[in-house]
Amino acid sequence: MKYLITACLILFTAAAARANPEVPAPAQAGPIALIGGTIHPVEGAVIEGGTILIEDGKITALGKDVKLPPKTEKVDCKGQHIYPALFDAYTDLGLVEINSVRATADFREVGNMNPNVRALAAVNPDSEVIPVTRSNGVLLALTAPRGILVAGRAAVIQLDGWTPEQMSLKDGAGLMIHWPQPASNPPPADPLDDPVASVPRDDGVQTMRKAFQDARQYGAARKADPDYPVDARWESLQDVLAGTVPVMIHAESLEQIQGAVAFGDEFKLKVVIVGGYDAPRCADLLKPRNIPVIVTSIYRLPRRRSDDYDAPYTLCERLRAAGIKFCISSFGRFGATGTRNLPYHAATAAAYGLSSDEALKAITLYPAQICGVADRVGSLKVGKDATLFIASGDPLETPTQITAGYIQGRKLAWNDRHKRLFEKYQEKYKQLEREEKK
Repeated sequence: MKYLITACLILFTAAAARANPEVPAPAQAGPIALIGGTIHPVEGAVIEGGTILIEDGKITALGKDVKLPPKTEKVDCKGQHIYPALFDAYTDLGLVEINSVRATADFREVGNMNPNVRALAAVNPDSEVIPVTRSNGVLLALTAPRGILVAGRAAVIQLDGWTPEQMSLKDGAGLMIHWPQPASNPPPADPLDDPVASVPRDDGVQTMRKAFQDARQYGAARKADPDYPVDARWESLQDVLAGTVPVMIHAESLEQIQGAVAFGDEFKLKVVIVGGYDAPRCADLLKPRNIPVIVTSIYRLPRRRSDDYDAPYTLCERLRAAGIKFCISSFGRFGATGTRNLPYHAATAAAYGLSSDEALKAITLYPAQICGVADRVGSLKVGKDATLFIASGDPLETPTQITAGYIQGRKLAWNDRHKRLFEKYQEKYKQLEREEKK
């Protein structure tokens, strides 16, 4: 009997982790022109009936009167809208397949101090979640490790490719740290708001402080003596201490954010706050230091009973009014499988005070700026990557259908598990209808 159970578990895990059948797109073979669509550059005015010329994966011309080179493939986009790729700035996409199946989750390493861990190394290019996500216009994501205290390095990925390396847009985009919650604070309504509740605050902070001090001393020793033994953990912190790689600190409460900012000041770090529920209350700390906030999930509960019911929904507008740079992520209870709902998080923020233009920027341009890849993605501009999608309307509205997508000029396979299931059961009803007519 035990062998039967083991066999069933193996079969179930294999089925859950099977590869998706969508074939990654080949490199762009020749010039492509998207003609006649309404272009939404994000940086700049909307262009009605415009043309985008794509060559070698880059946007080389954009406007109403674009001269096309010979043998250009022309794509009719009349009646359609063209947007830059949506960008989710905090996910575990590619690291988790099914949240409830531990064998399909690879987002956390053992131990509290893992600065040398790279999320990109664990990304599964064959995840079924990836085609589903990009079908809603989300073609870029920051995939980040989760763990206790120092979790590892996040990576910006493009949602197409045979290998993690082909998907990579920027490896080591930030070092993920989860800041401990003060014991005096009441537990949050959503446990995901506090991933390190099991670690006493003082112990956790002291552990991180000692690690960074050791890494600084290690760097000085290596500089003085190149033959000094290499330590992978401390070596990986050198560019962080130099300020060239940001530290993305998950901090929600006022006390957490204050502690994170003080820690950044102590070690002269480039800090990004992830979560940021109480960030508007810390505007006097964040704004002078130009510390941005990655807002994790608009769809969550207020942290305190005394908070307004719509506090999570108005958070983005309150950050904007305070002059704090921010962007929106979909991260929440559903993890990677909820990434496809990113545009609706932005839409809810727009419904609660944020302008629609700012809401769109919060899931395109602003995450690109915060993650350090705005020179390549985030808007439609000559010289940037041709990473974009074509839609029937505004992507923040649920009736809108995304009809095609391109990553660096490569046209994506526009199919996924959801579409296949839809087609399967459409056929079921067609067969039933035919049988009833007999």
